[in-house]
Parts: sequence; C-alpha cells; structure tokens
Amino acid sequence: MLELKINSQVHQFSGDPEMPLLWYLRDELAMTGTKFGCGLALCGACTVHVDGVPTRSCMTPVSVVAGREVTTIEAAERVRVGQALQAAWVAEQVPQCGYCQSGQIMSAMALLVAKPGPTDADIDSAMSGNICRCATYQRIRSAIHKAAQVLSA
Repeated sequence: MLELKINSQVHQFSGDPEMPLLWYLRDELAMTGTKFGCGLALCGACTVHVDGVPTRSCMTPVSVVAGREVTTIEAAERVRVGQALQAAWVAEQVPQCGYCQSGQIMSAMALLVAKPGPTDADIDSAMSGNICRCATYQRIRSAIHKAAQVLSA
C-alpha cells in the first residue's frame, strides 16, 4: 500500500506501483484537469507538480510520488500565483481548444515561483516542453508577464 499526497489530501493506493500517475489521477480520483496528450512526456498536457517541480504524469509511476507532494491543476486556484495566472489566461484570451492549458498553467506556476520577474527567454525556456497545437505561444507569454506584474504589485 502506497500513501500518496495529492493536493494536500492523503490517498491510499494499492494498485500496480508502475501505473502512470496520470491514470491514477484521472481514472481513480476523477481529477480530469490533467490531460493525456502524447503518452511520451513530450507535449506537457499531463504536467503536474511533484514537490513543486513540473513533472510529466503520463510517464511517472505512482511509486515515484509516494511520500511526496503532488499538485494538480485542480489546486492551482488555492495559491496566489495560480489565481494570477488563471486570471491572466482569461484576460489574454489564451485558450482556443484549451486541451494543453492545464499543463501550460502548471509549468507557468513553477516558473513564476522560481523567477517572479521572468524575461521572454526565461518564459520560452520554462515553457519549451509544453506544446500548444493552436499556437497561442505569444498569448501564453503575455499572460505570464501579466501574472508576474500582478504578483509583484
């Protein structure tokens, strides 16, 4: 039995320890905000935080996160940086299809925690692992800058 802490709640897991975290989140806990994109940790749609670090949940076995803090998009609104990003996402009209947005926001949250005043290069580097098929990259960058301004005020 593994003890998992997800969004500050403890869960007991007795399944296959090699099950990808993504499937546990979606299928067992009904946390469907984290998306399946490529299944190869290349697109970023499945990004969650593990101890504050952006992590691709499609390739991360449940056993790897036992005893660690997992944060999903469902908890983003609980912290100021998540609130600022979500508001900026709306203000900048970032989403089109919206499929990648959970992963984008999770990566952006980690960036703003690490670098409260990121440059364009910082943003491009931090977000490079997140693919947006609708190509809203300029809007994403603008939204991150807007959130950074709100957070610094």
